[in-house]
Amino acid sequence: MARILFVMTGADHWTLADGTQHPTGYWAEEFAAPYRVFTEAGHRVVVATPGGVLPPVDRSSLAPEANGGQEKADRVAATLDSAAELRQPVRLEDVRLEDYDAVFYPGGHGPMEDLSVNGDSARLLTDALESGKPLGVVCHAPAALLATESGNGTSPFAGYRLTGFTNVEEKQAGLADKAAWLLQDRLVALGAEFSEGQPWEPNVVVDRTLHTGQNPASSEPLAERMLATLA
Repeated sequence: MARILFVMTGADHWTLADGTQHPTGYWAEEFAAPYRVFTEAGHRVVVATPGGVLPPVDRSSLAPEANGGQEKADRVAATLDSAAELRQPVRLEDVRLEDYDAVFYPGGHGPMEDLSVNGDSARLLTDALESGKPLGVVCHAPAALLATESGNGTSPFAGYRLTGFTNVEEKQAGLADKAAWLLQDRLVALGAEFSEGQPWEPNVVVDRTLHTGQNPASSEPLAERMLATLA
């Protein structure tokens, strides 16, 4: 049985370009689908957040229209309700990578607010990359990679092929014009080789031990690709 660390946002808002706060958190499907994949295979999940705060769910991600209908929305909500790990997060500051076999970052706009500038997350990401352990990051969660940029402008993720929520998807979601910055632009500036798939369609990119998914629909296939490395 592997122990998989889920690093999750503690932010319940995303600060827009005009200084207003857009309500957010983690995207429900991006926790629920990978959680089911890993736990149904017999692995253990541990949740970590900055300060050990309870991770806030983006309420809009629970709506039927965000989940392809009421039945899938109910399944996602049931997973969140049954996942005791969400109510028992450990402090990200206290995490030791050697205690885990893999690391996974669910998305939502929350990571754009806190994990994008979190030094403890940056150290964990860098250590995970160096360790050779599977590292999964989905949708907006690649914002956390931005915090790995050093003072001289370099990042250990420069040169990696990866994906994340695209500019097109952000525009179609209605937030691109309000955002202070866009994830795809910042990842390209970081030196990553960004691989853009069709909007809202599953797109998983694997480069060495780094596994990334473009959007919510990519979260389950991303977890399944990671699962194969844990078998």
